[in-house]
Amino acid sequence: MARSLSQYTKGTCYHGYAGIASAFAALAHKKLKPGGVLALVLPLSAASGLSWGKFREMIAHEYVGLTVLTIGAADNDSLSFSADTGMAECLLIARKITPDESSDDRAIFTSLRQRPQEFMDSSSLASEVVNNSQVRRIEDGPFGGTPIMIGAELAGETITAPYGGSNWGAVRLSDCSVAQTAYALYQSRLWLPGLGSPVDVKIAALSDLGKRGWHDINIAGSSGPFTKAPPSPTSTYPALWSHNAKQETRLLCQPDSQLLVKPGKEGRASEAWATSSRAHVNRDFRFNSQPLTAAFTEQPSIGGRAWPNVAFDDKKMEYAFVLWANGTLGLLSFWWNSNRQVAGRGTSSVSGLESLGMMDLRALTDEQLATAKCIFDEFRDKDLKPAYLADADPNRALLDRRVVCDLLGFDEDVYEGVRRLSQKWCAEPSVHGGKKRPLDAQFVM
Repeated sequence: MARSLSQYTKGTCYHGYAGIASAFAALAHKKLKPGGVLALVLPLSAASGLSWGKFREMIAHEYVGLTVLTIGAADNDSLSFSADTGMAECLLIARKITPDESSDDRAIFTSLRQRPQEFMDSSSLASEVVNNSQVRRIEDGPFGGTPIMIGAELAGETITAPYGGSNWGAVRLSDCSVAQTAYALYQSRLWLPGLGSPVDVKIAALSDLGKRGWHDINIAGSSGPFTKAPPSPTSTYPALWSHNAKQETRLLCQPDSQLLVKPGKEGRASEAWATSSRAHVNRDFRFNSQPLTAAFTEQPSIGGRAWPNVAFDDKKMEYAFVLWANGTLGLLSFWWNSNRQVAGRGTSSVSGLESLGMMDLRALTDEQLATAKCIFDEFRDKDLKPAYLADADPNRALLDRRVVCDLLGFDEDVYEGVRRLSQKWCAEPSVHGGKKRPLDAQFVM
């Protein structure tokens, strides 16, 4: 079977890291005639996972009329169309192009409040999705999607968006206005709920701003130059490797490991250490328990499994990077770029972090970089609440004000829009994952 799989999937969208589901997609494409309809239930990672990239490219170039349905519920047991999978899934429907057709670049993304329970529910939902001729676009601004009504009950929202071969971020939504703001942000437009028109803000991919560190396997894996050991205050090669909830409530974090050079690997170890920095990105972000999108270490360190590091040509940019990443706009950007297959959690591969949209640090003046350092000094020892409580966190609200108003120079209306966005983002089921809010968690403007 393994040999047959290799034979039949050669040159297709199949990817070993994506798993056997991508093999089903590849074989279905091969067997489908032009004009035929492809309908598959796939893991939600098909919409954003790096290993699913060739699949999304195949859909973009070979299919038209793409419709993607997902379930915006909060708990893992209610996120799937299949039985007993315990993970988020998407239902994908598209038609294979005929020789005289060309591909299109728009898809319909529908997020349901819950999985249909009976045939009649499914039939009514299908009719609403198919027959709705006026679907709001993701480019239209933060005004929400087109509601799907079953009688007097709101069953979900639908929205159209360009898809190409990139990340399909408009999935698993409760409020489509959050996705509309995220999409605009990645187009260098800050279009916030309650604001009639967008303002310009320069956004760039993380790969254009800095250089990420090595993958943890290449650092301390079987072929890596290091062995990981407990931390030491005199460590030559400190590392911020794993998550520790009690130690990650502030922007400033302490290395949790040291790396020991393997015999004969000294040259390779020097190459790895040359990528060290003080700025680190959270690769596996549990929104409902962890506060930080990015962390800062006092001295340069290597990033490990949970905290790959990123280095900038100008070290002063590290302060601005960590501030932006941990404000509401940074949380939104990470969420939009991540794989939201598990409730309350956003994950990314090390390579996937390169497409993370960030404030263009190259556009900051020397005065702004100095301001960023002052703001960082103000916040380095302040505790932050878990991300799903960002709207109720006084310190996070103050951080938003410092970044939006003092660093970027926007007015009070923009700041208030950012805080409204924070409230909407925290209400997304993919963020809170069904975790109950503390009784004293009240919105902070």
